[in-house]
Amino acid sequence: MINIREYVTDLNVSNGDTKRMNCPNCNGYKTFTVTNNMGRLVWNCYKVTCSISGNSKVRLTVDDIKGTFKKTREDETFVLPEYVVPHRYRREVMQFCELWDLDVDTLDLYYDVKDKRVVFPVCDRGTILDAVGRSITKRLPKWKRYGNSDLPFTFGCGKVAVVVEDCVSASVIGSDEYVGVAVLGTSLSEAHKKYMTRFSTAIIALDPDALPKTLSFAKELRGYVNDVRVIKLNDDLKYRDKNDIINLMNLTPKEI
Repeated sequence: MINIREYVTDLNVSNGDTKRMNCPNCNGYKTFTVTNNMGRLVWNCYKVTCSISGNSKVRLTVDDIKGTFKKTREDETFVLPEYVVPHRYRREVMQFCELWDLDVDTLDLYYDVKDKRVVFPVCDRGTILDAVGRSITKRLPKWKRYGNSDLPFTFGCGKVAVVVEDCVSASVIGSDEYVGVAVLGTSLSEAHKKYMTRFSTAIIALDPDALPKTLSFAKELRGYVNDVRVIKLNDDLKYRDKNDIINLMNLTPKEI
């Protein structure tokens, strides 16, 4: 049996690049992708009957790092404000992560020293394209977007997208089975819809009081995702209600 971790590492995918090929496990035609996102290799077969997916850390080369900065200059990609800095285990960030039981290292969080916000980077293919900050004081707005990308914040490397409202919920549900997709707003943008075409299954899991928006999202996404499902929650997913988690697992396609 193939060692998939060694297989994808030997592909030498550069930071920011994605390779699509036949799946080494199920032989699906062009169903297997490997992406290097800032030193994290993420691989997945999009054939629902295949069990291959995962991620691992790899060392960024000097050329990778230079390429990231070059891409930023050429494409005029978003740049974090100078007052948004790596978290470096700041007390405020650690307390926030402890409150929601989040892994500060896995999330690569930042901190806004001016507005006192925990900042979630919005990344795609190795580049920070935007960022969203959560106030840890009573400062409004509660959530602040630093760029204009309209992209969702995402976390996880699974085959099923779980559409939620905020970064904390996306971080809680993101795993080897699910990708938490935080829409960060009241509507779906074209950037959201384009991103969602990467999945064959999506579950809409918005707040319990957002039923009209839930049904609207489901209707819109059916033109972009083959299988769109809706879950009625007892509470926001970031609160980890036991019945909500069980219902989400039951709603997940068994082939995944």
